[in-house]
Amino acid sequence: MSTPTFDPKNMPFRRLGPSGLRVPVFSLGGWLTFGKSVVGDPCKEIMKLAFENGINMFDTAEAYNNGKSEEEMGRVIKELGWHRSDIVITTKLYWGTRPGPNNGGLSRKHIIEGTQESLARLQMDYVDVIFAHRADPNVPMEEVVRAFSYVIEKGWAFYWATSEWSAEQIEEAYHIADKLHLIPPIAEQCQHNMFHRERPEKEYAKIYSSYNIGTTVWSALASGLLTGKYNNGIPEGSRFDVEKNFFSGTVKQLQSPEGLEKIRKVKELTKLAEEELQTTPSALALAWVARNPNTSTVILGATKPEQLLENLKAIEVIPKLTPAILEKIEVILGNKPEPVNQYGRPLLDKFGKL
Repeated sequence: MSTPTFDPKNMPFRRLGPSGLRVPVFSLGGWLTFGKSVVGDPCKEIMKLAFENGINMFDTAEAYNNGKSEEEMGRVIKELGWHRSDIVITTKLYWGTRPGPNNGGLSRKHIIEGTQESLARLQMDYVDVIFAHRADPNVPMEEVVRAFSYVIEKGWAFYWATSEWSAEQIEEAYHIADKLHLIPPIAEQCQHNMFHRERPEKEYAKIYSSYNIGTTVWSALASGLLTGKYNNGIPEGSRFDVEKNFFSGTVKQLQSPEGLEKIRKVKELTKLAEEELQTTPSALALAWVARNPNTSTVILGATKPEQLLENLKAIEVIPKLTPAILEKIEVILGNKPEPVNQYGRPLLDKFGKL
């Protein structure tokens, strides 16, 4: 059997933060799916379909289904025989896969041993990017930066990045890397969607301008809420139904006045998507996040092949998000982060250098 050749099709590619690594605007992740609700042949079918439709970046983590997500992805990649240079593999460290005082966190010990264990599960010699899945307040930042720099120098990863770190923590990592001539992170994996905007759009603003950090976005559909599937209750087989325990708090919150207001907004967004853009609310929500210039890639989740294809329609929607459409979305959402207080001074000219 000949080795498949990667064809990006109509998938746009962007640089991952300040690095030279090019990543697809939409990538595929394995959280809550691979190794749990999706195992065996369905994993292969979804990953193969993604590859055939321009997705060559696959995201996982040691904690995703206790390492089984990495195992499933690694197995599929090996069975499909893809050129390693054709794909971008990212994984994350912090939570560990078993209890123990040193089997989690960001100590030098866990970063190095956790990396080796992830590579073993993936059946790979290296990953392209290794993420610190959370910041660790119990480990000196110098130890963290030195350990990830060591992992890169050993050839086990090409880059490192952060996930759900505060802007202050990212800034500290950069300062230490600069001071000690070590390697800084290149990206931040954060939650970003129409209902979660403060951190990615406001808190990180200075990080984007100072270091050109790019985001690899998770939960762009707000755990499925922005698909519109929960507009009239929780359908059988949906994520909130299948993962009842994990999303119990979210489901309860949807029944509150705040949750009902979110559903009302999703219904308005659905109408806008269908009537003005001839698309789905899912494609609109994904395109909206991808439209942000600081987004390097939006991580998609899928339990079925048709779900993946449906979400990839967002590629066609991105150029349709004109200033007029974006303003209509802002009116519906009513949650744009407040600009930094200028204390009475006029705002800087938006066409100049801010």
